[in-house]
Amino acid sequence: MDKTIKIGEKIRGLRESRKLTIEEVAERSSLSVEQVKAIEESDTLPSLAPLMRIARVLGVRLGTFLDDNQELGPVVCRSNEREESISFSNNDPKRSKHMEYFSLSKSKANRQMDPFIIDIFPSDNSDIVCSSHEGEEFIYVIEGQLEVNYGKETFTLNPGDSIYYDSIVAHHVHGADNQSAKILAVVYSPM
Repeated sequence: MDKTIKIGEKIRGLRESRKLTIEEVAERSSLSVEQVKAIEESDTLPSLAPLMRIARVLGVRLGTFLDDNQELGPVVCRSNEREESISFSNNDPKRSKHMEYFSLSKSKANRQMDPFIIDIFPSDNSDIVCSSHEGEEFIYVIEGQLEVNYGKETFTLNPGDSIYYDSIVAHHVHGADNQSAKILAVVYSPM
């Protein structure tokens, strides 16, 4: 099943169960009505920032949109069992797919963090569009060279390097010099 459709359906279902209109979600999340409609109708691959805002309005974790099962005990994710991924546009309207996320905890109930292995695809970073959202992020570079724009600073990270930052500061993560990269990212967003 297409993950973007699944996310839109989950958002619509959660919104309707809370008896909220699209207009109310848009207003409370500081998104436009068109953005919320597009996400629900799956006309676009959303970036993390709007999804996190919608999750907060709906009173759920970001991972709720990705969950299929709810496991109360520990969740083991074997490398050969990672099957589904989800792609986000990372706020770049010109690109439909900048990163591919593999959830490492999608069946863990009541989690406070969302860990991912993320494949970052080559891209022309001449028109970087930064995003911001509540929470924190931790990134560890597995392969390739990563560039992180954070506020007015730019950090270049190599395999084995990591960065931990407050997500409320405008940021953008991409492969350095138009290259691919693979990272471990842990995202925390308060509800």
